[in-house]
Parts: sequence; structure tokens; C-alpha cells
Amino acid sequence: MSRSSLRVSAILCLGFVAAAVFAQSPATHPDHRLDRSYRFDRGGWIYVHLQGSPADIGYQHGYLLAAEIEDNYKVLKLEAEHSTKRDWAFFRDASRTMLWPHIDSEYQEELKGIAQGVAAKGVNLDLWDIVAMNAQIELTEYYVPWLDKNEHANGTHPANVPDLTGHEPKAPGNCSAFIATGSYTKGGKIVIAHNNWSSYADGSRWVMVFDIQPDHGHRILMDGSPALITSEDDFGINDAGIMIAETTISQFVGWDPKGKPEFARSRKALQYADSIDNYAATMIEANNGGYANDWLIGDRKTGEIAYLELGLKHSPMWRKKDGYFVSSNFARDPGLIKDETESFDIHDLGSSPNARRVRWEQLMRESKGKIDVPMAEQFLADHEDSFLKEKKADQRSLCGHADVAREGIPVFDWPPFYPGGAVQGKATDSDMAEKMSFAGRAGHPCGEDFLAKPFLEAHPEYSWQEPILRDMKAGPWTTFTSNDAK
Repeated sequence: MSRSSLRVSAILCLGFVAAAVFAQSPATHPDHRLDRSYRFDRGGWIYVHLQGSPADIGYQHGYLLAAEIEDNYKVLKLEAEHSTKRDWAFFRDASRTMLWPHIDSEYQEELKGIAQGVAAKGVNLDLWDIVAMNAQIELTEYYVPWLDKNEHANGTHPANVPDLTGHEPKAPGNCSAFIATGSYTKGGKIVIAHNNWSSYADGSRWVMVFDIQPDHGHRILMDGSPALITSEDDFGINDAGIMIAETTISQFVGWDPKGKPEFARSRKALQYADSIDNYAATMIEANNGGYANDWLIGDRKTGEIAYLELGLKHSPMWRKKDGYFVSSNFARDPGLIKDETESFDIHDLGSSPNARRVRWEQLMRESKGKIDVPMAEQFLADHEDSFLKEKKADQRSLCGHADVAREGIPVFDWPPFYPGGAVQGKATDSDMAEKMSFAGRAGHPCGEDFLAKPFLEAHPEYSWQEPILRDMKAGPWTTFTSNDAK
């Protein structure tokens, strides 16, 4: 071969090599939006670190959790359609036309980022699916009942939509929680703990720990669910010393279509609040009534704790520097009970919210001066039925097991043997929060497992959940910290 032919061959080979390198560059040089993000599994949880601008945080979230988001979408879609008899297009449309204009631009960018991230992994979900997933609780259990009543009152209820008036979903009864400070805790500082009550289908997915370091606002450590920008159950801390939890107000009714979605307000409050007053103000401003909760708020800098009962017409707040607040889906304020609930009966001690309230009060009295995080973990696992006055894991125990309850929980529309209850627990104190740390247990806080197959065999009335109901195995109590590593 001549020198000129060799030169041509060498040039061609170099060209092929360059082309191959160029073709491989997307794989060898991944999207730089992912550079500061990561995930790992521990103790039954998925820990996700997100960092940067709203768009970057969203993209990281969507990309790293694409498979989990696709799975969670199937759960939320099936539950929403089953409970309201409205198709998913209804929720997408409500998210686009009613909620989206009232979401701050920062969180619009984050939601767009999530949609872009899942799309990059080949998941067929778009922005309106992501928004509807974030808003599923407030749309199904607050907006739809309000809409049905208004349509019937105005004579505009669509003929092709089933008449569910009187049988529409009720405000959920999610969670048991307490916050204590001063003479009630072992070290005199704040201790806060919370277990999430939800369907087991939801709960088996509600095992995210989000460590979010935004370009603006405070760093956040919170539990959560795939695709959601807020904790939603809600438990979290920020690096300004704010510690929060909540439980839902049973039988709450009310909706303001011009208000800001609860999921956006709660995320903003935890990201930007540096005081109890700031947190409460953010939650109250432009309240839409969706997902109405009793908020337990602590400030580790001052040792003060507060209880915000967030209604549309009434939003009282109580505060203490020595004492405690307990919460288990009961309303406190007489005005709110009268004007904003379906006649919630505070005297019915056999109902789940009130029975758990009685048990919380017993534990607080008996444990004064001794409460710490290990004791809080025991509280969340408690199986005392205060109404029957016996040890029994059921709908009235702090660690709820509604799947064994023949009576169901009528106050928040759970029928007999409903597969739901306490699906995980979290606890922290002022010292841990200063280090941006909390302990969590995936699955029942008592350590018992829920097994889907034998449950469905025993309760074929829940066969509609077969595509989404799976085993919920309890993990160990596990500690997580911001900037955690595998």
C-alpha cells in the first residue's frame, strides 16, 4: 500500500473513531443536571438527595425515581377513579385549569422538571399527570365533594357523572402525632413524632426520604412519596430549626377554587419559614381548604411549640414553651367543628380519632419528664385500644391496623376491613434536628408485616386493589441525615 493510501486509511479510521466517540457521548457524559443528586436504599426507605434550581431539583427527582413515579401513578389513578367515579382526565383538567394558575412559578418549574425527568427515562407521563398526582388527596376528598354539592345546588350536575351526593369521599383520617417540650421531655427540648395513616397501597410507596438543598430558601429533610414535591403526610425539618408534623381534620368540608393548592403551600412553608409565625402565615395565605390539617410546629431555636388548626373560616393557633400537643384527626376549635365539619362528635370515644386522642393524653401524663426519641418510637408502635381498654392492634390503636376492623372507620369513610392504617413512622428531637436528622421506620411502626395475597383471599371485596396492593414489610428504625451516604 502506498504512503498516500495509508494516510487516507488512517484518516478514515480516525473519523470512524471520532464518530463512535460522538455517538457514545450521551452515555459517557450524562446530563449535568444530575451531577449533584443521588439515591440509595436503606432500611426499607429510598433516600434521595436533590440540589440546585427548581428545574434541576425537579429533573433530578423525576429521573432518579422514574420507575417509582410510574408505579405510584398507577396507585393514585386507580384510587382516585374508584372513589370518585370520575376518570383521570377530570383530575388532569382540574390540575391544569384550576390549580396551575395558583402555583408559585418556583414550584411550576419544579413540577415541569419532574415531568421532563421521567420522560428522559422513557416513562409516558406528562406535566398534568404530575400535578394531578401532587393534588390527588385534595382533589378527590375536598374538591370533588364540594363540586358535587355545588353542581346539585345549581342544577348543573353532568348527566354522565354518577350521583354521589351523600356518598362522596370524605376528608381522610391520616396520621397520629405529638410534639412536646420543656418539662415533658427528657432533655427539656422539643421531641416530635408522627406515623402516617393511609391505604396500604399508598403506604407501601410512601417510603421516600427527600434531602433537598435548594438554591433559595432552607435545606429540607422530609419523608415523602414519588413525584410529590411536599411530604404530604407531613413530617419534616429545615435548617432554620423548624420541625413539623400534621394530622388531617376528620369530616372537614370546604373548598376555595381560587386558593393555592395545599401541596404547594406546605412545600413553601417548610422551605422558607424560619419561625412558627412564618410557617403558619404561609399555610394560611390563599388557603384553598384542600387537605385541611392540624399542624404541629416546633422551633428548636426557642423551644416553643404550636398547634395550628387550619380551616377556611377558622384557623386558631395555640402555643406553648412548656407542655405538649397531641393530634389524631380530631378537631379542637368549637367554631371550626360547627362551621367546617360534618358534625364531628368529640364525645364519641369509640371513634378512631377520639380513642387515639385519649391514648395520647394517657401517654403524655404517664411519661412527663421522660419523653425522648426512643420513647416516641414506642408510642408510634402502641396497640392500646383506649375504648375497649385492652391491647389490640386495630382502628383505635396509635399504630393503626384497620384491616382487622369489622366496624371500619366510618368517620373517614373506611369500610369494614379496609386495607389501611399506620404505614410508617418518624421521630426526631431538637438535637437531631440541629444536625438535620430524623429516625424513620418503613411499614407498621410496631414491626408487623402486611401480606397482600392472604388479605385479598380473605377479603375479595377489595379485589379492585389487586393491581396495586402489595406486601408492606416493616423495616428497622433507621436514622437519616442531610448529605447522608450509603
